Amino acid sequence: MTLAAAADPGVRPGRPDGALRTEYPFVLPRGYVDDAGVLHRDGVMRLATARDEILPQRDPRVRENEAYLTVLLLSRVVTRIGSVSPVTTGTIEGLFASDLAFLQDLYRRVNAEGSSRAEVACPSCGHAFAVDLAGDALGGL
Repeated sequence: MTLAAAADPGVRPGRPDGALRTEYPFVLPRGYVDDAGVLHRDGVMRLATARDEILPQRDPRVRENEAYLTVLLLSRVVTRIGSVSPVTTGTIEGLFASDLAFLQDLYRRVNAEGSSRAEVACPSCGHAFAVDLAGDALGGL
């Protein structure tokens, strides 16, 4: 790690230029099916801001049902799914449950942990290795 990276927590040593990574491409496990029946799987999530986390809590739909916070939050930070942009609450509501869970996990990883990498193990041989859930690394999703 360089001295600049150690001094500035916003600098990510994994980037060649040391810049902060703010967007994370991903591939949904199942995909979003739009009204025309078109399947969309690739997308982009950006880092959340304080405003992204604060404003949805004022929404009356969240006051009625706390679980709706996830829908509002993801609709703010997922900037594109396939050719669907902007992503709305209706788009997030239309996701399959496995895709919603995937995006929730990706959100937690990039915003709380600062990385989209996950440690996994091969079910056959038990070999442990890391994968990038965002799918932008070699051999990505």
